[in-house]
Amino acid sequence: MIYWQLFAVFFQIGLFSFGGGYASLPLIEEQIVYNHKWITMSEYMDLVAISGMTPGPIAINASTFIGSKLAGIPGSLAATAGCVAPSCLIVGLIAAVYYKYRTLKTAQGILQGLKPASAGLIASAGLSLTFMALLDKSGFKSEHMIDITAIILFALSVIAVQLKANQIAVMSACGIIYAVLISFR
Repeated sequence: MIYWQLFAVFFQIGLFSFGGGYASLPLIEEQIVYNHKWITMSEYMDLVAISGMTPGPIAINASTFIGSKLAGIPGSLAATAGCVAPSCLIVGLIAAVYYKYRTLKTAQGILQGLKPASAGLIASAGLSLTFMALLDKSGFKSEHMIDITAIILFALSVIAVQLKANQIAVMSACGIIYAVLISFR
């Protein structure tokens, strides 16, 4: 049954998504694009953009979108419940254990070990998205090899965010600029 499958897939994603929503992107991509083939890579790119722009955690937004696409509102409820259930269970368990054993060096070591793993997952997601924006299945985009406009907007976005610009304003401006440039091509 599709509801159980959605719940199970997003439960697994939620269970192994240490480091937050962006760290879950490689897991979501693997499951929904390659393993289950629920959406195409192009749809996945759109999903990441929409999930990142809408309020709330990116993994929950993605699960809600995929569930809705595949099985309507009940599907979105099943996928979203699967995505958040592991966090609720794990946080409750960890809070109880951490409160009791928070002074142990082993507990501190485990937490320190999770930091580089989370950073690696986030970096992997960023690299994957960057390559997907620049490449198609046959290699570099055949029309112009590389989308120079996208690269410039990417660089300007990184600079603007590092200078503490409003992220919503940066995303909106990039979307508008790209749409205007495309309409003049």
